[in-house]
Amino acid sequence: MSLIPKEIVDQVLNQADITEVVGDFVSLKKKGQNMWACCPFHHEKSPSFSVSPAKGIYKCFGCGKAGNSVQFIMDVEGTSFPEAIKYLAKKYSIDIPEEQHDPEYAREQSERDSLFIVSDFAAKHFQQRLTSHEQGSIGQSYLKQRGLSGNTIRKFELGYSLDEWTDLTDTALKAGYQQKYLEATGLTIVREDNKKYDRFRGRVMFPIHNVSGRVVGFGARTLKSNDKKSPKYLNSPESDIYHKSNVLYGLFQAKQAMRMQDMCYMVEGYLDVLSLNQGGIENVVASSGTSLTEGQIKLISRYTQNITVLYDGDAAGIKASLRGIDLILELGLNVNVVTFPEGEDPDSYIHKVGDAAFKTYLKEHSQDFISFKTSLFAKESAGNPVRKAEAIKEVVASIAKIPDAIKRTVFFRSCSLIFDIDEQVLISEYNKMHLEGRQQQRPGNPEPNYAAPAPAPEPEKPASDADVLKRYEREVIRMMISYGTKAVDENQTVIQYMLEQLEDVELEIPIYVKLHNRILQQFQQGYVVKGEDLVNDPDEEIRSEVIELISNRYDLSHNWETHQIYVPNEEDLLMYGIERAILRLKRMKVQMLLKTEMEKLRLVTDPGEQDRQLNYILNLKAFENQLGEMLGIVVNK
Repeated sequence: MSLIPKEIVDQVLNQADITEVVGDFVSLKKKGQNMWACCPFHHEKSPSFSVSPAKGIYKCFGCGKAGNSVQFIMDVEGTSFPEAIKYLAKKYSIDIPEEQHDPEYAREQSERDSLFIVSDFAAKHFQQRLTSHEQGSIGQSYLKQRGLSGNTIRKFELGYSLDEWTDLTDTALKAGYQQKYLEATGLTIVREDNKKYDRFRGRVMFPIHNVSGRVVGFGARTLKSNDKKSPKYLNSPESDIYHKSNVLYGLFQAKQAMRMQDMCYMVEGYLDVLSLNQGGIENVVASSGTSLTEGQIKLISRYTQNITVLYDGDAAGIKASLRGIDLILELGLNVNVVTFPEGEDPDSYIHKVGDAAFKTYLKEHSQDFISFKTSLFAKESAGNPVRKAEAIKEVVASIAKIPDAIKRTVFFRSCSLIFDIDEQVLISEYNKMHLEGRQQQRPGNPEPNYAAPAPAPEPEKPASDADVLKRYEREVIRMMISYGTKAVDENQTVIQYMLEQLEDVELEIPIYVKLHNRILQQFQQGYVVKGEDLVNDPDEEIRSEVIELISNRYDLSHNWETHQIYVPNEEDLLMYGIERAILRLKRMKVQMLLKTEMEKLRLVTDPGEQDRQLNYILNLKAFENQLGEMLGIVVNK
């Protein structure tokens, strides 16, 4: 149960702008009345993720994810309702009472939320040790030596872990945090004899944030040059909140700049990110020494389709990381490459030449990945036919990853010029790879049987009465919550008219019964319920269904209006639509009743009762025909 006061929750729900909230995670483009993007919850090439500013909701017509601002944060971060409220409260500068942050609050949250809270505590602890403890001067000297300013240190929440065995563990336990969460995040290591000690000691601390700014783990650099046993960099282990393959260092600080500049610079290390960010290049992230993963690329694709990889001036390192870039191509993103002089990396080079010269260098030395790889392999294989053939296959393998056929054609042409080889040879090699790939996907690699007839399609099952009834009940509820306040005439609104017309109709589908009762109760109290009101309803079933009801997949192009082509929308024909929705539902109810009464007639043996039952059925049939005629349905009499 949430410990956040209801008035705070209501304030967050009222202030949170769905476009701003979603826009922090994906790049939205306006189309019609709504904003659209590629869905952040599943991989897609064509946008099916819609955001309605007017209704305050999002809806993916591909995977089905839908909700309001709070639900979006819960979905994208995989966190709880209280944590989503806290995130939005922070975004909109809404104060939550301080007592909600004490250790007791942490214990009452879910296990996952507690890991976030402990990680946040550790980050603040390390910051405090850097700035306020006498040992912190060691960390400060190192950061100053690396050219980092106080603003950069604060922006990325850098810290220092004391060179003591249990400083963090003792402080956290004394503050009331539980050992199991310290251990689960990897901050504390517990030996078999139950002795505890800090994982990070005597190191500069780099907190790793998720896309919403929550600390999920740490990178830590030792400052002991004579320590041969400990690694130079030590990272947090995997946990329920930290998965290296789905995290990019600096993404939280970079995402706005990535979206605004439509570009992401990819570097290798923490200091590369910090130095470039300090130099005014804020759209930079690091894979932190791990091989680039599909999850990381998908994170970047939320904000831009363009990646520029900044390589250290190390030929061996460049060749080792080329395969990771193939994955970027395979996912449909555009990749450029910049290399630095031998012995330089982005961090060292920006300090060497200065911010302005570094930015100029990026512009002048950036080239698309395929051209870069082709030139690299052509240079290495010059004068060696065997190595040249292998190099060509390597490059074609990368081009084959590109899903866009036009881009592939352009790169084949460019590659043929650099290798001085017929373009058709490259295309033939590509076709060969493509065919081999398709055959490998078939179980047992069976040869296609072109003589075998195609299997007959499964016959469509006719819709059941329950399916049809659900569709018709859904439509009347949709009309009520979408147009309830609209006027039918001078004296009556849509909600009044529909409730009156459906007074003798009993709904059967549970969710629509629930919604009808909610609408009726509110109307009797003098209030007309709108779809936008129910988007924030505490009942999850109601929230989910209402979002489905009020989400529009298609908008008319503005070109229709520009060319003065009039296309009536639903509101222009509102009364027609409402009457048909009500008549369809009534007729369906009568048809279902007819079936029931016909079954009863079969069981009646008394002649008098049979006559009465038959007359009742004939009256129902006449009513069904009357409703059919009103709907314009041809009735066989």
